[in-house]
Amino acid sequence: MAVRPDNRLLDVPMVPVSCGACGARVETRKSSWDQTSIQWHADALRTCEERRAAGCADRPTPFTGCLSLTTAIREAAVRGRIRVQSEETDGTAGIL
Repeated sequence: MAVRPDNRLLDVPMVPVSCGACGARVETRKSSWDQTSIQWHADALRTCEERRAAGCADRPTPFTGCLSLTTAIREAAVRGRIRVQSEETDGTAGIL
C-alpha cells in the first residue's frame, strides 16, 4: 500500500523551530492557535532535555510536550515566522 501524501503541507509547509532552552530543532506547522503539528528528528529526540527527563530520548514514544519548545513555537507564530492556517480560512486574523 502506498503512503498517501499530506496535501495540507503543500499550502502550509512545516517550518523549522529551535527550542530556546536546549536548541533541539523540530519541524512544525500550526493549523490553528490551539493545534500544532511537530515532526521530531533523531537529533532533536536526543537533544531535548525535557524528553530526556521524561525517559523519551532516542525513541519516538508518546510525549506530552516540552514547555520550552511550545513557547518557542508560539513566539515564532506570533512573530509571523509560522503561518497559522486558521487565520487564512476562518476570518480570525489577529485574534490571539
